[in-house]
Amino acid sequence: MERKEIYNYFLQSSGIATDNRKIQKDNLFVALKGDNFNGNKFALSAIENGAKFAIIDEAEYKIDDRFILVDNSLTALQDLANFHRNQLNITIIGLTGSNGKTTTKELIYAVLSQKFNTKATIGNLNNHIGVPLTLLSFDTSTEMGIVEMGANHQKEIEMLCEICQPDYGYITNFGKAHLEGFGGTEGVIKGKSELYQFLSSNNKTVFVNTDDSIQNEKTENLKRITFGYNAPNNFVNITNIETNPMVKIEFEDTTIQSHLIGLYNANNINAAVTIGKHFGVSNEKIKFGLENYIPNNNRSQLLEKNSNKIILDAYNANPSSMNAALTNFFQLEEQNKVAILGDMFELGNESSEEHNKLVAFCFHHEDIKFHFIGKDFFAHKNANTNMTFHETFESFQSAFPNQISENSFLLIKGSRGMSLERTLDLL
Repeated sequence: MERKEIYNYFLQSSGIATDNRKIQKDNLFVALKGDNFNGNKFALSAIENGAKFAIIDEAEYKIDDRFILVDNSLTALQDLANFHRNQLNITIIGLTGSNGKTTTKELIYAVLSQKFNTKATIGNLNNHIGVPLTLLSFDTSTEMGIVEMGANHQKEIEMLCEICQPDYGYITNFGKAHLEGFGGTEGVIKGKSELYQFLSSNNKTVFVNTDDSIQNEKTENLKRITFGYNAPNNFVNITNIETNPMVKIEFEDTTIQSHLIGLYNANNINAAVTIGKHFGVSNEKIKFGLENYIPNNNRSQLLEKNSNKIILDAYNANPSSMNAALTNFFQLEEQNKVAILGDMFELGNESSEEHNKLVAFCFHHEDIKFHFIGKDFFAHKNANTNMTFHETFESFQSAFPNQISENSFLLIKGSRGMSLERTLDLL
């Protein structure tokens, strides 16, 4: 079936759905498959729940003309998203990187939405399914689209770029994330740089933080818009950065006091400033957008619970983001500091070494109490009196009443699978 024909079905619908339990009236249901599910089996249920059409890829589930049979439902979804993107008069910014993608995306949205009808990836729907769904949420009224692209192996960013066809791109950083899939740090750099390759081959533009020497070098021959700290030759020169503990930056005649914790978030803010200025958002509106952005969803949140102050950064973790969060935590002038750190996942053969490095990184900070949680950290336990090691969260939970004193300042960080936000219920 031709893409244009499927697109006509999409135009008659009220939007895309991939879960038959979340159908809204006149949705176009797409029957996707996974290791443990087959969406074709739920196509009839989707129609009964209000879907107008259902895209399927197994002939036995085609009952009538409301069921659209294709060779592969996922490919059809991706092709549909690409076709839709090319019908819209819209500027798309593609965003990837090892750390900070979602926060940066939200900051860029906070700035651009001050001037344009802007839509962006919802949550972290940034994979081979999420990117098409993001594109299909854009419509003729959308002026700016921000598409977050995640990846855990080579060629994935390349494929996502082919679908969304970004006009601009930004890579937050190259860090030690998804090392197992990428095959090490060099693999991460190569995989994320597929965004640069797409933009270069299509004569498009990149935003670059020139303080990052690797990114600066990789983009020297590309069309680029640059920013940096004390870098007067750049398009945007950030003249001051402070964390106390919230990030404050200054550029030109403007001071922005954010609600974000940690020096590592300064670059995310600086990127949003740069992108806003390139698209003609005034300094006043950039300031308004960024100062009114409040982090949520366990990302760099500063909370208070009873007598304790908490940096909750438990959405995800890898060696790079953990190192940055701890470096910031060490520098904060607070009393009774406690770090609750969970295992870092998807590190492959480098997992043991990276967990050991992190324990060693904390070793000489005797003024801080460290609680390491998870089997990977537990394998590197030691007798340091300010460090405790728990193989499971349940073990930590059992010991918790004796672990945290009142008026403590806590950092809570670990991979998503550790669900360390559960610590809040113990306080």
